[in-house]
Amino acid sequence: MVLVSTTTQDRAAAEIAREQAHVDRVYQELTKAAARAELVHAEGMARGRTDRPGTGDPREEELSGLFERDALVHSASRRRASLQHEHEGLVFGRLDLDHGGDGSPDREVRYVGRLGVRDDDYEPLVIDWRAPAAAPFYQATPAEPRGVLRRRVLRCRGEQVIGVEDDLMVPEAPEDLVVVGDGALMAALTRSRGQQMRDIVATIQQHQDQAIRAPARGVTEITGGPGTGKTVVALHRAAYLLYSDRRRYEAGGVLVVGPSAAYTSYIERVLPSLGEESVTLRSLGGFVPGVSGSRYDDPAAAAVKGSLRMRRVLDRAMRRPVPDAPEELRVFVQGHAIRLDAAVLARVSARVWRHHQRNSGYDAAVQALADEAWAQVGAGAQEEREQFVDVFVDSRDVEAFARRWWRPLDPREVVLWLADEQVAAEAARGVLTAEEVRVLSASLQRALESGTWSVADAALVDEVVTRTGPVQDLPQEERGFYEVEELDDASQYGVSALRLGGDRGDPDGGSAVAQPVGSQRLSRDPRERLLAGRVGVAQEYAHVLVDEAQDLSPMQWRMVGRRGRTASWTVVGDAAQSSWPGAEEAHRAREEAFGSAPRRTFHMDTNYRNAREIFGYAARLIREHVPDADIPRAVRETGVEPVEHTATDLLATTREALAAVAAEVEGSLAVITPARHRATLQDLAGAHEGRAVLVDPLSSKGLEWDATVVVDPDGIVAESPGGPRVLYVALTRAAHRMHVLRVP
Repeated sequence: MVLVSTTTQDRAAAEIAREQAHVDRVYQELTKAAARAELVHAEGMARGRTDRPGTGDPREEELSGLFERDALVHSASRRRASLQHEHEGLVFGRLDLDHGGDGSPDREVRYVGRLGVRDDDYEPLVIDWRAPAAAPFYQATPAEPRGVLRRRVLRCRGEQVIGVEDDLMVPEAPEDLVVVGDGALMAALTRSRGQQMRDIVATIQQHQDQAIRAPARGVTEITGGPGTGKTVVALHRAAYLLYSDRRRYEAGGVLVVGPSAAYTSYIERVLPSLGEESVTLRSLGGFVPGVSGSRYDDPAAAAVKGSLRMRRVLDRAMRRPVPDAPEELRVFVQGHAIRLDAAVLARVSARVWRHHQRNSGYDAAVQALADEAWAQVGAGAQEEREQFVDVFVDSRDVEAFARRWWRPLDPREVVLWLADEQVAAEAARGVLTAEEVRVLSASLQRALESGTWSVADAALVDEVVTRTGPVQDLPQEERGFYEVEELDDASQYGVSALRLGGDRGDPDGGSAVAQPVGSQRLSRDPRERLLAGRVGVAQEYAHVLVDEAQDLSPMQWRMVGRRGRTASWTVVGDAAQSSWPGAEEAHRAREEAFGSAPRRTFHMDTNYRNAREIFGYAARLIREHVPDADIPRAVRETGVEPVEHTATDLLATTREALAAVAAEVEGSLAVITPARHRATLQDLAGAHEGRAVLVDPLSSKGLEWDATVVVDPDGIVAESPGGPRVLYVALTRAAHRMHVLRVP
């Protein structure tokens, strides 16, 4: 036995040394490529320079040089960035192929990596994993080897090869072909999880690869239970699309939508590590510029805010007169006393709303006021009417009125108006119940008290933006003859330079309050924090990837759909993990977002994440509540069942459980707790040399750890939208060990 083990180790060491020699050669070429990129960058910067003084128009040849400079610098900068990103673990795979087919050997070796590398003779040393030539690395199976004899995965730490794992694709290996290890996939599954998701490009299986390389057009849906690799497959699909049709997807952009900020932080390294940076990551709460929501509403408030009924509530709210706006216009024009009362103003407002977004309708509103004023004066010649309208529009009194009555409206203001229960009741009459109005108002009152938006609020603000448009500055008032136009340097008069907080140079926006230049507002009241900055309009993308799609409310589907009107889609989800209770309404909103695009579905049925003992525990729970849940097959066993505790002293029991799992695994740890216990357990965050994190159940979606301590399952059910489904999520985050703490 000792002899066999030693022989096996020697063979493995010899194979590692052989692969190390090739990897060393690749990195040598990478260094040379980096040097070439630097030279190209330097040459680009030298283009377009001229000895002429900086006066007059440039010559045609100088313009050509400037264009060449920009092109060279841009190309070189991209190449430098890609080489820097791909330095870690560049080479991860090898294919040994036999093209003979008739018994005569015709061998070829292909190395697969994160990007292509060639030698000085332009011979490939590494093939980009997305290239067609690399497809057999993922598609070959023993049943359909595609000419592959052996698939080898190289495990590297930096530039050092530390291990190899082989999959044999033929019944018997040729005599000169050494086979090492237990298989690449199982080796990857036993590794510890880090703080950021690893790309599993080296261990993607055939059915996953089919989803990755599916046609770009339309909607590609990837379904499956916990731990089936749906997210990783979807991210690799995004990278593949960028590679296969770079012009379209790089120009139009790829949007990746995740359930939480924690999720986007977790995956942010995956796509850059695959060679792609033309990707925008957005959490649902951070979708709208000017709104940053990380707080979760209670289930009742989330259900109201996510319902499509909020469209009518918001529409009514935004059409109300602005608070503190004048209720009538009284003005003298050409000797006529004009009075436009509230009823007339309401008629004018409705007229403008029919044809304009609120914030682009100022001129139309003034014109409509002029029309109503002329109607009061009586009939007259067309010339008289035009003269009257001109005088009316130019009136300082009319301008002062209009600037208050039809001032720019921040879409976030409209949402915050609903914090007033009376306003909310008027806007929701016949749409929401009295209890739903109370819940909605209380939720927005909490926003005003804390100065923080909830995740669900972003979709409400985005809905309002579509009707109001972004805030636009009103036309500048004309200055009087004696008003100071500008002071180039006020300090010479002993006056501190001033800046208006509401001008375009203030990144925080806000009201026009004079402040010394360079001063910082150390504190704001909560409402100012909610209204900081400006709300932007929706940017459309060429491809939209939605992860944890089962959690999106109907209003959130509308928000995401605005970004993908002409996009192709990748959608990832599992109904059994849904935190949104109204599946039918969400389905309608989702279908509206997709439009008539063709659909295709790929189902993942193997759980690679959880040990069988852990997943069995979670599966028993979800079957009680969702009998038709999609239950994948777990492929690993640890022989260790989850441990249950009753926590009489919550902090002490949780600390003991965390210490127990920390002693059993080397990797990442998480304490998953409902909000009611977070303050009690806060000291555990960062424990065990920084390995432990404290996370709420909803924020744990899409994440994974080597071991977890799940605190108060009944409390998780009680406070989470989706109840048992969210608990199912919490119970399927651990790869190797799990403790569950019951709280009496």
